[in-house]
Amino acid sequence: MPHSIWASRPADIYGRRKRDRLYTAVWGLGVLLGGLSSATRWTPSRVVPVGRTHTAVVTKRERLTPDVVALTFADPHGGLLPSWTPGSHVDVQLPSGRRRQYSLCGPPGRRTDYRIAVRRIADGGGGSIEMHDAFRVGDPLVFEGPRNAFYLGGDERDVLFVIGGIGVTPILSMMRAAQQRGMNWRAIYAGRSREYMPLLDEVTSLAPDRVSVWADDERGRFATADDLLVGATPTTAVYVCGPSGMLESVRIARDEHANAPLHYERFSPPPVVDGRPFELELARSQRVLDVPASRSALDVMLDTDPTTAHSCRQGFCGTCKVKVLSGHVDRRGRLAESDGEMLVCVSRATGGRVVIDA
Repeated sequence: MPHSIWASRPADIYGRRKRDRLYTAVWGLGVLLGGLSSATRWTPSRVVPVGRTHTAVVTKRERLTPDVVALTFADPHGGLLPSWTPGSHVDVQLPSGRRRQYSLCGPPGRRTDYRIAVRRIADGGGGSIEMHDAFRVGDPLVFEGPRNAFYLGGDERDVLFVIGGIGVTPILSMMRAAQQRGMNWRAIYAGRSREYMPLLDEVTSLAPDRVSVWADDERGRFATADDLLVGATPTTAVYVCGPSGMLESVRIARDEHANAPLHYERFSPPPVVDGRPFELELARSQRVLDVPASRSALDVMLDTDPTTAHSCRQGFCGTCKVKVLSGHVDRRGRLAESDGEMLVCVSRATGGRVVIDA
């Protein structure tokens, strides 16, 4: 039995311990007040929400090419920004309400400030134009992250970086990290002309003997997969980021080597493969949208509401995840979805109609 404070009190003639009622009352009140006092000081059981949204200030704006602008931003109070690894990106919240992802292209792990580069796309969704026009030095910039879905492996001995245009942004920090780690790496940077290849000087100056440049106007043609993968063996780890055409050609070529590691990141949504048309019912607005076989549910939703929340359009960030109220979903994203959820950027209905909480 647990030790009692009454065990030290003398017993009466019947062997019972005398309990002083006044002492008992005072002791109990002390325990109660002590417990309340402790409760006000003891806070580990409280779950404190982690701040995922950060407000920075633009400290530098520079034009890298005729259509690419780099923005550097830092904590407005001089503090450190969240830690990050090569290949990471941030989700920028634009003044219009749009959200767009941009890779960090500064020195690996740098926390005093971040740098991103944005290519202006005239016929895009409007996000790149807004990034070019809305931000000047001194302006606040709200972002979430960083997050990483494009990691640089730590145990790969032979590495080839394949870069296409603005695809340089996530790979530049990887190249710097590979150089620091003493990895055996090479890179090929392809673009229509040197004038339109952002951060080219930084890429080539990192290790001139390891970097090849393919400018279409100098070579007289586009680079093929064989040109981009020259010297790569079945055990060479390939990291590629660039236009969809480049990515697909490299992916198909690497599929010929079953054991060849291939890592890639897209800057545009992947094409819909084996899609079937279906109906998408938005429960809140009671609207029914027809989703054709060749388009995503998100694309159709954006036609009617341009402010529909989305970001990566590739099924890994979770921004467009919605609750499914009824229907069967063909889940295609890289982010895990439960039976009651759907990533409208890539996932589809298996047929018929899906009702979502939107």
